[in-house]
Amino acid sequence: MKIAITLLLLISIGCKNEAPTRKVTASLQEEQTQEHIDSSVSAMWRDFKQAHSEYANEPQPNADFFHDNKEDANRLAGLTVLGKKQASSSLYFLYKKYGVDLPQAEDLQIITNFEGKAQAIIKTKTVDTVAYNDISKAYAILDMGTAFNALGQWEKAHQAFFESYTKESGVKTIDSMLIVCETFETIWTKDNQ
Repeated sequence: MKIAITLLLLISIGCKNEAPTRKVTASLQEEQTQEHIDSSVSAMWRDFKQAHSEYANEPQPNADFFHDNKEDANRLAGLTVLGKKQASSSLYFLYKKYGVDLPQAEDLQIITNFEGKAQAIIKTKTVDTVAYNDISKAYAILDMGTAFNALGQWEKAHQAFFESYTKESGVKTIDSMLIVCETFETIWTKDNQ
C-alpha cells in the first residue's frame, strides 16, 4: 500500500489519481491485497453494483485519495462528495515514465479520505493533455471545486509539485509541461449507502 500511495502522490497532487485498470495507479493495484483495502471500499462497490446492475460483472475499480496530506485529501474528498470537485490534474511525463496508459472516458474510481475510507465513486468524462500555462479558469474551477480565485488557487496547489519534475522531465520551466486534465462526475457517495 505504501508503494501505491507513494506513486499516487507523485502523480496527482490535489488531483485525482486518481480508476480502473487503465489508470496510472492500477498497475500497483496488483501489489495491493484485499487486507490492505479498507472494508468500506468493498462495501461501497457492492452497494453501487446492487443499485446499478449494468456494473454487476465489473471488477472493483482502484481506490485512492487526492493530494499528499490528510487535510487536503479529506477536504478534496468532501468536495467530491458534494459534486463541487469535478476535475483532476496530473503530469503527463509520469504516465510515460511508468509506462501506464492515460485515463479514459468512462473509467471509474473510488475516492477515499486520507485514512482510506470510501467517500465517493467518480466516473471520468473527458481527458485532455494541456500545457501548464494553458490551463483555463474554467478548468481550474472544476479542479479546485470553487470559483473564488480558482486559477490562482490551482497554480498555488500545483506549481511546487510540478516544478520538482522539471529537470527529470527535460523541460526548463513548468510553463510547457504537459498536464493530464481529467474531468469527472460523482456518481455515488457514502450517503447513498
